[in-house]
Amino acid sequence: MLRAWREKEAATVMTSNPVQLIRPRRFGDDRGWFVESWNRDRFAALGIDCTFVQDNHSMSATPGTLRGLHFQLPPFAQDKLVRCLRGRIFDVAVDVRKDSPTYGQWVGATLTAAGGEQLFVPVGFAHGFVTLEPDVEVAYKTSALYAPDCDAGLAWDDPEIGIDWPLPASGPILSGKDRAQPPLSAFASPFAYDGRPLRPLGEAVVP
Repeated sequence: MLRAWREKEAATVMTSNPVQLIRPRRFGDDRGWFVESWNRDRFAALGIDCTFVQDNHSMSATPGTLRGLHFQLPPFAQDKLVRCLRGRIFDVAVDVRKDSPTYGQWVGATLTAAGGEQLFVPVGFAHGFVTLEPDVEVAYKTSALYAPDCDAGLAWDDPEIGIDWPLPASGPILSGKDRAQPPLSAFASPFAYDGRPLRPLGEAVVP
């Protein structure tokens, strides 16, 4: 069974894909550029019709800093819209929806400040990223507020998931929490499958 899908292995993007790679339009002139990083109506046309209630912003000083795999449990499960504000990251989503035919499979994409790519990670997916440059800044919107009692995660290196992280030879830099996350086999998923299997990301869509 295919476990690793990368960003250019499909020729087209299907908006029915639960995880979506997006590149908002940039309007530039000799001063620089302008972008609408979130537009409710344009994103709704892609099937991303959620209400975001919190913005998060992280800075990671050292390349190889890995944050993940994270998600929140119901009733505070979160949709996420992730972008890189400085530098580059490899961003990953893992299907953890019960009874999904793609349960435990993952997709990954490189998000860059220069390119402006974003990854939409819906409820029912674990999320994580690794930084590829020094002093990387990442921002993401969430559809539910942070709820410590619902905070959950999976082991970044679980062989059952088999993520092909682009890591330095020294390995990742991890928090204590992320060193101790459980494997997928120990997780009893509360997330329902919505009938949309995880698909390859293909090229970024432009709302």
